[in-house]
Amino acid sequence: MKPRLFESLMAQNNEFKEHIETQKHKANVHPFLKRYCEVGIREGLFSDSASALGRLHDTLVQAAYPEMIGRDIITVMPTTEPMERFPLDEKAVAYKYAEGSATRLSGQKNSIVDVYTNILAESSEEWTREFLEDATWNVMNSMVEKVGRALGEEETNRIIALYGSVADADLAGGAPISQGNAAMNWAGLVKLHNALRASNWKPTVLAVNEVQLHQLLSDDKFIHAQYLPSGQTNLDDATVTSVLGMRVQASTLVPNGTAYAIDTRVASVMLLRRDVTVEDWEDIKNGKYGVRATTRFGLGVLRSNAIAKLTNIATTLT
Repeated sequence: MKPRLFESLMAQNNEFKEHIETQKHKANVHPFLKRYCEVGIREGLFSDSASALGRLHDTLVQAAYPEMIGRDIITVMPTTEPMERFPLDEKAVAYKYAEGSATRLSGQKNSIVDVYTNILAESSEEWTREFLEDATWNVMNSMVEKVGRALGEEETNRIIALYGSVADADLAGGAPISQGNAAMNWAGLVKLHNALRASNWKPTVLAVNEVQLHQLLSDDKFIHAQYLPSGQTNLDDATVTSVLGMRVQASTLVPNGTAYAIDTRVASVMLLRRDVTVEDWEDIKNGKYGVRATTRFGLGVLRSNAIAKLTNIATTLT
């Protein structure tokens, strides 16, 4: 689901349409939704409550997606099922990521791993009725964006935690690779790449912390035009988009001092049961009202040796 697909979802997704119809009714009574619609209509931003809910949904999705870098380091598969079953190759090792736990599956025989869509990522923002009575459009819209960003971070944290749950001995090469407390550099990237290639996998994504990204930008192989990697480096944006065939995904949510090279074609899966959904939220007893955003999904590592991990990287630029 991409931003600004509200009308398409209403036409093609019955579950989403039913959800919005419920929200339309609540827009007449729920303090936040009522105020959001009334102010937006008064300022000419939309004509009715349905358009207002569409704007609310799209605003939240647009704010959430830049933070959902986790989806760029895992294979995302939409599903309508509560569980999907995946066959494992002989000697493969898999992990199922669940709420607060990780289960290791292994064995010499061909086996299967069941991935359940029982993970709920959510974020919310609350206000008192008195605050809402005076809230301006800009304040409400800013709060909706804040909820979206928080949801994106929550989902990404869970995906990164999935990779962190893999036992060291099950990684590519049979152990993490140590950088010896040196900065992230070309040599470290080659080590990561080689670990996956030695396991007969092809790394497609490099996940690093922002500190490690900027360490790469201090390496002359990424800033001098005569070197091959520089074509994938944008110094104006301070980004490295691709190196050694790997798309570079940088986020402060990746642990500082750690980097992952992943063959996302086979390493892991995210089963997306329900994409970003915006709902009303209320605690009538305490007089609190607001908006909540959720996603429902399942996570599983299918081939742990398609993941290489570089650790003991310097955590500062100097």
